[in-house]
Amino acid sequence: MTDLKVLVRNNILELIPYSSARDEYTGKDAILMDANESPFNSPYNRYPDPGQKLLKEKLSSMLGLLTEQLFIGNGSDEAIDLLFRVFCNPGTDRVIIMDPSYGMYRVCADINDVAVDFAELDPDFSLNAGRILDKAGPATKMVFLCSPNNPTSNLLDQSEIIKILEGFEGIVVVDEAYIDFAGGEGLISLLGKFTNLVILRTLSKAWAGAGIRLGMALGNPFLINLMGRVKYPYNVNMLTQDKALELIDNEAQKQEWVELLLSERHRLEKELKALRIVLKVHPSNANFLLVEVENPDTLYDSLAGGGVIVRNRSRETHCNGCLRITVGTKDENNRLIELLKSY
Repeated sequence: MTDLKVLVRNNILELIPYSSARDEYTGKDAILMDANESPFNSPYNRYPDPGQKLLKEKLSSMLGLLTEQLFIGNGSDEAIDLLFRVFCNPGTDRVIIMDPSYGMYRVCADINDVAVDFAELDPDFSLNAGRILDKAGPATKMVFLCSPNNPTSNLLDQSEIIKILEGFEGIVVVDEAYIDFAGGEGLISLLGKFTNLVILRTLSKAWAGAGIRLGMALGNPFLINLMGRVKYPYNVNMLTQDKALELIDNEAQKQEWVELLLSERHRLEKELKALRIVLKVHPSNANFLLVEVENPDTLYDSLAGGGVIVRNRSRETHCNGCLRITVGTKDENNRLIELLKSY
C-alpha cells in the first residue's frame, strides 16, 4: 500500500480549509442568516450544497462505493487540476503522461509549473508499463493514463495498468471518461487494493451531460478528503447538481443512448472502410473513431465547409493522417458519409 501522506505537499497537509455555516449545520427549516445571501428569489438566492451530499449518495450507490471515496467537481478538469495542487510542488515535481493522450493533463501541468515526461504508446496504441516505469524518478509524483484513450479510442490493457500501480510509488490517475462504451466496469474493483489509484469519471459522454460540467474522482478516502479541502467552497452549482440527479435517476435512458451509439459506431466504421479516401479505421472502445485518411488537412477543411466539424489529429504521435470523428445520430452520420463520398 502506498503511503499517500508522504506524497502530499506539506502546505496542503497543514491547510485549514474554508468552512461555511452550511458545512457546520445539517438541520432543516432553519432561518438562514449566515452567508449574506438575499432572502428573495428562492431557491437560487442560496449557495448550493458545498458537499453535494444528495448527489454523492446517489452516485456512490450507483458505483458501489462509499461517499468518502467520491469527489465531485466542475468537470473532470477540476479534479485533474486539484490533483496537481495537492501532490505536486511547483518547479520541483514531475509527472508522466502517456503519448498521445488527452491534452488537459499537459495544460494543467504547465499551469501548475510541473515538468512533464512523455511515455509513448506502442505504434498500435497499446500501453507499455515498462516504458512508464523507466521514466519515473524520485521527483515523479503522478502518472496519467486514459482508458479508453483519447484520441486513439482503445481500452488500455488492465494487466499493464496493474504493473504500473504495483511498481510506482506515486499517484496513478486513470481517466475513464469513455468507459461506458467499452463494456465492463473499468478499474473500480481495484480501488480497495491500491491506495495510489485515482479513477476519473464524467457525466459528459455516455450520460449526455457535457453542458452541465459534472466530473468525478474516485479514490482512497484520505486522498478524496484532501481534494475536498483544496477545492473552492461551492464548486458545483445548484443547477448542475439538480440536473445531474435527474440524469442518474434515468439510467435506462442512458443505456439506450449508449446502445444506439454503439450500433451507429459499428455502422459508421463499416461505411468508412468502404471509402476510397479512408486508409484505416482504428478499433474503437469509445464514442468516436480515429480514422486515417488521404490528405487529412484538406479533407478536414472540406468537411467543415460542408457543416461537419471533426478533429484533425494528424500531428499527434502515431496518428499521422488521422481525423477523430465523434459518432453522431443516424442523420448526422449519414451527412458525414455523404460529404466524404463527394470529396
